[in-house]
Amino acid sequence: MSITHQYALVTGASSGIGKAIAQQLALRGYHLLLISSNPDKLKATSQAMKTDFPRIDIQFFAQDLSKTEAIKAIYEWSLPFHSSLTIIVNNAGYGLAGRFEEIPIQEQLNIIDVNLKALVELTYVFIPVLKRHDNRKTFVLNVASTTAYQSIPFFAIYTASKTAVLSFSRSLRYELRDTNISVSVLSPGSTNTDFVNRARMSEHIKKLATKFSMTPDEVATIALKGLFRGKAEIIPGFLNVLNAILPRFVPKIWVESIGSNIYKPKN
Repeated sequence: MSITHQYALVTGASSGIGKAIAQQLALRGYHLLLISSNPDKLKATSQAMKTDFPRIDIQFFAQDLSKTEAIKAIYEWSLPFHSSLTIIVNNAGYGLAGRFEEIPIQEQLNIIDVNLKALVELTYVFIPVLKRHDNRKTFVLNVASTTAYQSIPFFAIYTASKTAVLSFSRSLRYELRDTNISVSVLSPGSTNTDFVNRARMSEHIKKLATKFSMTPDEVATIALKGLFRGKAEIIPGFLNVLNAILPRFVPKIWVESIGSNIYKPKN
């Protein structure tokens, strides 16, 4: 491992894909600025990584990205590192499975705040920071989902938010094509994380997901390879690629029917 003297900021970094991406960035010699809404888990993750990577500077800051002032607080906290900050990973996100009309609206609006609003705002405030490195390539990695390529009943708000992340990322990539900033979007499928539990998914969905799940390390490895190669879209795993491509060629009602059969609450 060679130290790059560059920093990467990763949201949702206390577990799952965000943690795996942070670990692999540390293996590549990047110093880390880790963000998560869970202060205890974030502290434990950061301390464990400091033990594993004693030469890497690891800073952490607990913030709930659904809160209005979260991005401003992150920006101000990270100011001492801006001269060396070259990677932004917008990984934080979650969903809730169930009937739209039965999930409290504020919970659903919070999903939009975390998955989309915070991602957009964080990207916006850090673009000028990344542009300062006009002699060095810098990177933005936004995490969407294979659900971004299709509509899924009973998972409507999460799917809509990730579709927006995919579209936003591609549009922004084109806008920044003549700058030093490369924008990529990662669209993982089922991954062995706590996502299904936080989403309050039923047991039949959890069992189905385990049959196709990748590990966070597998996803992170593919994600960083794609990021540093400047890929526009990164879809880890052959089955996930098929899952993203096939909806283009079949009637949407078929795709929605399949999604409904999977996610519809079994009462």
